[in-house]
Amino acid sequence: MTREEEIYRVTFVGSAVNVALLTLKFIAGIVGHSSAMIADAVHSLSDFITDIIVIVFVRISAKPQDESHDYGHGKYETIASFLVGLALVAAATIIIVSGALKIAAWASGEELESPGWLALWAALLSIVSKEAIYRYTVIRGKKLASQALIANAWHHRSDALSSIGATIGIGGAIFLGHRWTVLDPIASVAVGAMLVKVAVELLRTSMNELTECSLPEDTEREIIDIVQSFPDVSEPHNLRTRRIGNRIAIELHIRMNGDLTLREAHDRATEIERGMKERFGASTHVSLHMEPEKKKN
Repeated sequence: MTREEEIYRVTFVGSAVNVALLTLKFIAGIVGHSSAMIADAVHSLSDFITDIIVIVFVRISAKPQDESHDYGHGKYETIASFLVGLALVAAATIIIVSGALKIAAWASGEELESPGWLALWAALLSIVSKEAIYRYTVIRGKKLASQALIANAWHHRSDALSSIGATIGIGGAIFLGHRWTVLDPIASVAVGAMLVKVAVELLRTSMNELTECSLPEDTEREIIDIVQSFPDVSEPHNLRTRRIGNRIAIELHIRMNGDLTLREAHDRATEIERGMKERFGASTHVSLHMEPEKKKN
């Protein structure tokens, strides 16, 4: 099974769970008179939408390089991660505004309906199923080195966390009595706040990749160490790194003995490139510029 097919399979599994949950949550939220559960249903709907985004963009990112994309189409996967973050922001905004309006209504003397047991059971089921899907998706995402899949996994986790908030609010409103029905919309606002935090992190990571942010300092240090482990190579400098979807690009200047033949220098550069790809993946883009060592006076 290809990497693309693996990503599709994982995403389809998550989509099936999302469709079942969002249907159950909307029914439970409406029948059970729970704004927290309806907010949770909106979150599950955003999960389903992001599943579709991942499927579409991963198919594009899997295309090989062509005349108009010399470095391939990997950035489309990063765009998918960015859109997942935007979807989370949109869902969070709807949830927070809706919850805040109900809290304001309660504060002005309006009575809120107490949520029902169906909403509580739906929230508990959501916690278990979404946490399971999160763990499955993030493990596969790391194995496949898919940023979009990992981003989608965190969307599943955020749904599980939102269901925890909904459970607390719904349970509190049920068990503490009618005067505490405000806990339900308070829980929905808390759910929205958690979504904002996750969304900001996803957007930050995606923007770093789209704006050609360098790889972490410890990764660049490891690259230098790999280069310096080869004989006849010195003074690695002008290191430039970036991420292209699920792979990385490394550009580096190195110095070699100026008396080496062209073939010897080429063979050494090939060994270095092979070492980089063994460490960071076969699809790693490596560009080496070789310079003669400075003559000592």
